[in-house]
Amino acid sequence: MAASTNRRLVDAAMTLFAEQGFESTSVEDIAARAGVGRTTFFRRFPTKEDVVFPDHDGLLEKVGARLATGTAATARTALEEASGIVLAHYLAEGETARQRYRLTRTVAPLRHRELASVHRYFRLFSHHLRAWLGDAPEAALRAELTASSVITAHNHVLRSWLRGETEDPEAALSAALDLALTGLEPRRAALPGPVTVVVTTGTTDVDAVVGQVRRALLAPGSGPGHGVPETRERPAG
Repeated sequence: MAASTNRRLVDAAMTLFAEQGFESTSVEDIAARAGVGRTTFFRRFPTKEDVVFPDHDGLLEKVGARLATGTAATARTALEEASGIVLAHYLAEGETARQRYRLTRTVAPLRHRELASVHRYFRLFSHHLRAWLGDAPEAALRAELTASSVITAHNHVLRSWLRGETEDPEAALSAALDLALTGLEPRRAALPGPVTVVVTTGTTDVDAVVGQVRRALLAPGSGPGHGVPETRERPAG
């Protein structure tokens, strides 16, 4: 019953906002259109702005629960699936999500509310990333950079879908996250190339040693993957 009432209030609010504008619509207008009293509205939504973001807290909890099951070894999967939870929520909302998008573009208080919610996601993702990275070099910085990248990738795809610019937002999100998560894997030192070791004794001319190194490098089987050629110069006599 409560969920049904909430849905009626949200639908009524979105319809009225489209018809007469956000500022010109009162809580009383919304309650009357939904067929409930003013008190019923305030039992469910503290302010008129809250009816525009009715499921935000619950969605944030779902995302947090998914991230909480992640580990350092499964960090990438956890981030991808947590982002997918948010996208799936908006896709399920359909036209309501598009109405919200239009409102937040034109109503400053709603835009500020949206930005505040983005920051909450940033803090949530950063918190888990920091725990997963542990004592890795520059862990705090990497956690914040990765969290920002994931949220930016998700929001880019979401906006594209809201504007009707993509027909497959799930695939678009997967591709965007591939770009966003390129810095998550720890950096590895570059492996050295083929090594030539020259061991020489005596006072042999440098040019002679260089010549022997050249011949060793050009000899069959001395290329990369064929071991380390070793040149030894011994004194005559």
